[in-house]
Amino acid sequence: MITPAYAKEMARYNAWQNRQLSNVVQTLDEASLTQDRGAFFGSILGTLNHLLWCDQLWLSRFEPAAPKPEGKDTELCRSGDAWVLARGQCDHAISEWASGLEQSRLDGDLTWHSGILQRDVSKPMAGCVVHFFNHQTHHRGQVHAMLTNAGCDAPVTDFIFMPEEG
Repeated sequence: MITPAYAKEMARYNAWQNRQLSNVVQTLDEASLTQDRGAFFGSILGTLNHLLWCDQLWLSRFEPAAPKPEGKDTELCRSGDAWVLARGQCDHAISEWASGLEQSRLDGDLTWHSGILQRDVSKPMAGCVVHFFNHQTHHRGQVHAMLTNAGCDAPVTDFIFMPEEG
């Protein structure tokens, strides 16, 4: 289905997207970040927190030594500055994980305990990795819409415009 090269490229895309969002987040005051905008997770910061929380959770499933997030998903970081710091750390961890990923791992299954289903679940690892990156793109799209609605210059999101490494 996918290769380790796919995971590395998507980790790079994820980090690029989040660096751009971090630049915008740092220009907004806390009231703008926490204003309820009618989105599923309420505010810009609530949505960004949900995404970070889920990234940390999935990473802990992929790499059992990675710490699991604690607390409510929309309240992981209480400020934009805290989110920027935590996001950078998580993106670094995702890149490190992707750099060490082997095809044999992608060809196997992943088993974890689902808090939503309240039972153990096993799924193909490759599908879980695709879900992981797709989930990021989905929620960044929601943030993009909220930023645009708030009158901000939302970042470029097109994969094909991601700068080359170097």
